[in-house]
Amino acid sequence: MNPLLSYHEPPLSLLTEAQRSAFDRACDIVLFQRGERPLQQSQPSAAVYFIIKGHAQALRQEVGAEQRLADYGPGDVIGAFAVIQGAARFTYEVIEDLLCHAVDAAAFSAAMQQNSGFSAWFHHGLSAKNAHWQAASELDDALLTRVADARLAPAVWVQPEISLREARQAMKSKRVSCVLVERGAGQAPGIVTRTDLLDALALEGAGPEQAVQPWVLSPLLCVDTREMLFQSLVLMTEQQVERVVVRDGEQILGTLGMGEVLSHFSSHSHLIDLELERAESVEAVQAASRRVPELVRLLFSRGARSAYLMDLVSALNTRLFRRLYELLLDNSLRDQVCILVLGSEGRREQILRTDQDNALIYRDHSEQAFSLERGNAFCQAFHQALLGCGFPPCPGKVMLNQPHWQGSQSDWHQRIAKLSQSRDPQQLLDFAILLDARAIAGEATLFEQLRPAMLQAARNDLLLRQFAAAALEFHTPLGLFGRLKSRDDRIDLKKGALFPLVHGLRALALAAGIAARNSLDRLQALVEAGALRATLGQDIEHALAVFQRQRLAAQLEALAAGRTVDNQLALSRLDRLDRELLRDALGVVESFKLVLKQRFRL
Repeated sequence: MNPLLSYHEPPLSLLTEAQRSAFDRACDIVLFQRGERPLQQSQPSAAVYFIIKGHAQALRQEVGAEQRLADYGPGDVIGAFAVIQGAARFTYEVIEDLLCHAVDAAAFSAAMQQNSGFSAWFHHGLSAKNAHWQAASELDDALLTRVADARLAPAVWVQPEISLREARQAMKSKRVSCVLVERGAGQAPGIVTRTDLLDALALEGAGPEQAVQPWVLSPLLCVDTREMLFQSLVLMTEQQVERVVVRDGEQILGTLGMGEVLSHFSSHSHLIDLELERAESVEAVQAASRRVPELVRLLFSRGARSAYLMDLVSALNTRLFRRLYELLLDNSLRDQVCILVLGSEGRREQILRTDQDNALIYRDHSEQAFSLERGNAFCQAFHQALLGCGFPPCPGKVMLNQPHWQGSQSDWHQRIAKLSQSRDPQQLLDFAILLDARAIAGEATLFEQLRPAMLQAARNDLLLRQFAAAALEFHTPLGLFGRLKSRDDRIDLKKGALFPLVHGLRALALAAGIAARNSLDRLQALVEAGALRATLGQDIEHALAVFQRQRLAAQLEALAAGRTVDNQLALSRLDRLDRELLRDALGVVESFKLVLKQRFRL
């Protein structure tokens, strides 16, 4: 094969051996000098050019002028669209002597017809490239296993009138650890586990002939056969259960236990979960918590997608917060207080711990029980405990140990009204942070009563316009001709890439009356409501995946080297595919900003 024609990276790596041989036979090396134009807009092309060295710029012909667009360099491909569609979209002018592999149009067209993956690369842009990266990095098949492929325990049905002894006999004879309980008309079925029976007999003084009905848990916690097995692990971790019911549509097929799920994984997520559950001291919680980054590193190295890792880490963090809450706050006060997580943790989008973002609500008229002195002591203790768990302090002091981020229900109502009416940029940012809040520990109804007023206050045209304007504040790190633009080889992925998408989706969701917190949930709801084009929605989803994956890779590298975890990405550390993905994803950010400008008249 031609030693200069590399088949190690896409799109050429997608070709079969026969197609590679055909490419080699149809390939010449050509040189274009500065000022030459290998392709002319609206004209066909006899070849597709894979650039080896040099640069060309794309020009769009407009009335009386040429508009400069992107530039192209080593590793880029030009002329593919001209061969696929029969005419070039742009004119390409050489700005630095251009050395290329020229693959004959006929050979390229044949490969497009014969190879769906190769064709998708050119037809579907960012989504196809990102899908290729994910497929190439999925090293652990367990992460792709669906619930339908797991070993299920059979569904054993009993009547609610049977005794505890008979329920245990049914479990033993069928070799299962739970039974499903049929109930009367209009009542949802329930479940009783072996642990429930043991508690009833050993701890609650029930006799073996007593009916099982009082210990039936309903409704059932279910997963669908089409869901990923990884998602069932997250669900069991978050809901603090050892077994879920598996359905195919309305039909119950069996049950799935934590043991069966863990047999597919070599990770220690459940061991961390058990340590958190059994922790009897703050120090024990902190010890378990410090193992989470290593779990993330292990799963990420095996190809776990960022979305899965977000769900799992969010579930573990929920358990962590609740256990600290139980250890640090007197039992008599637990129905008086609610702890919120804000920002990325509120959206369930945090993986590695970059800072603390939290707040506290206490019930109106509970000041006597939850005195200022007592409340401050709890907040300081909670803050210090989180520091020991690896949550750094928030640089903006968005933490429950700060007076601005704690208060009674009435205090919060007044604060929300003030923030929503303010035009001060910092107060608008505080309001935006609150809009992603999620109750994580304590009496959740305290926040549930507050959130509708918060969402209603946000439905103000002037406020939303200022909100959306903030998404345009940071410059997208793309140069004039589509080059990645960096300072000292580094770009801030949060400011230049993630924030415009996350905050812009938040603004659009608020304007459409969508209550979802998670960015992907907001995106899906916006597309379903017709507030965002489906094609752009798909591009945004893939762009978010690219940014999150590349940021996590950089953060894990920093963690391993003992450096501070931040949002900086070193461009020199990226291979060609990652650079191309990043450039395409940043192009999506630019397209989304145009949508925001048009929607909010900015």
